[in-house]
Amino acid sequence: MMDVNFCDLVSFQMKRFSVLPQQCLLLMTCLLMALEAVPIDIDKTKVKAEGQVEGEKVENPDTGLYYDEYLRQVIDVLETDKHFREKLQTADIEEIKSGKLSRELDLVSHHVRTRLDELKRQEVARLRMLIKAKMDSVQDTGIDHQALLKQFEHLNHQNPDTFEPKDLDMLIKAATSDLENYDKTRHEEFKKYEMMKEHERREYLKTLDEEKRKREESKFEEMKKKHGDHPKVHHPGSKDQLKEVWEEADGLDPNEFDPKTFFKLHDVNNDGFLDEQELEALFTKELEKVYDPKNEEDDMVEMEEERLRMREHVMNEVDINKDRLVTLEEFLRATEKKEFLEPDSWETLDQQQLFTEDELKEFENHISQQEDELRKKAEELQKQKEELQRQHDQLQAQKQELQQVVKQMEQKKLQQGNPPAGPGGELKIQPPAEHKAADAPQHPAGGDQPLPPGHVQEPAVRTDPVHP
Repeated sequence: MMDVNFCDLVSFQMKRFSVLPQQCLLLMTCLLMALEAVPIDIDKTKVKAEGQVEGEKVENPDTGLYYDEYLRQVIDVLETDKHFREKLQTADIEEIKSGKLSRELDLVSHHVRTRLDELKRQEVARLRMLIKAKMDSVQDTGIDHQALLKQFEHLNHQNPDTFEPKDLDMLIKAATSDLENYDKTRHEEFKKYEMMKEHERREYLKTLDEEKRKREESKFEEMKKKHGDHPKVHHPGSKDQLKEVWEEADGLDPNEFDPKTFFKLHDVNNDGFLDEQELEALFTKELEKVYDPKNEEDDMVEMEEERLRMREHVMNEVDINKDRLVTLEEFLRATEKKEFLEPDSWETLDQQQLFTEDELKEFENHISQQEDELRKKAEELQKQKEELQRQHDQLQAQKQELQQVVKQMEQKKLQQGNPPAGPGGELKIQPPAEHKAADAPQHPAGGDQPLPPGHVQEPAVRTDPVHP
């Protein structure tokens, strides 16, 4: 996917959206290209009816964009405006991309603009929530949402409250650019995946003794040969490939193959176009010749890459105006080409060199540098942990010393006859004031010292005269 900040925090709860009416297909050209779904091949025995049940919804996979739901909702709202819908009927792709169509937003009805304003406020609130979640995860404070919103290029962050023509223009351009760069990004990520597989395999071999290493190498070559031993794969989009789908998936007579009927049969949502998912569904039979999820030697990641390569190839050959949709006219024109009748052989991934030794070496060096950086960080964290533990132990020792000193002072006070003191130095036991005089020990006459321990005071001698 695209490298977008905060994308790792969110799955972004992408939902699927309904196919728009035919009037909005030009807008869909730029906005609604879903590139990652794994479609299911169609198995029908006859062509479906021309008309589709009114009100019937056909779900498309999401675009894979992190703002997919916002994109879907904006299109749904714009589609409800009659004026905007009419403009779409006459607009071409360049007008949409250039932003000319965006200026028509000023003429839409008030309730449409009100709903778009609400959608934008919701999207801004969602992005702010993601920013806050990211900042909270690193315990940052003082978030400047306005500054951080600048990284999101699908809306005008300077005006977070209302949806303006600039917002529609930015949304169209962001989606178009992201989708156009998707295939290139996907190729790079897949190459890294393959290089990582080979890197891990070689690292594993280094851990084995010579005998085990030879066995593993022999097993690897055997699985590689087994994977490559598969039936011939027809060239994607060729007559032979389409006829195979016509016969095996659709259950129709191969001698009665008709391109126009084939197009209508596989236009699943009956919108007059073959989109990328509908094209990818046509290649399932070819992929089953090469890949089986039950086989250890078959990699399902490679199977999906093979499917996307086939789709990309057919689009490049058939999609004349590069709008990522195949019309019936484009499809029929492609069936008249020599390549349709006499195509070149199709090389599957196992027949290609996906990377060179130099590329693998550079990739491994990069991994090694990353591992070194992680190791240094781990060592630094370990040192910090040890230092914190040392400080903790030191504080604990000081605490124990203080507790011992306090205990000794309390024992000394008890030995001197004084009650133990509280934390603030106050007496823990305060004798009642009214009993102090009664409870105080008597002193000998003329004396002002306390009686020694164990001494019993003699009764005082009366000096007054005794009367009979």
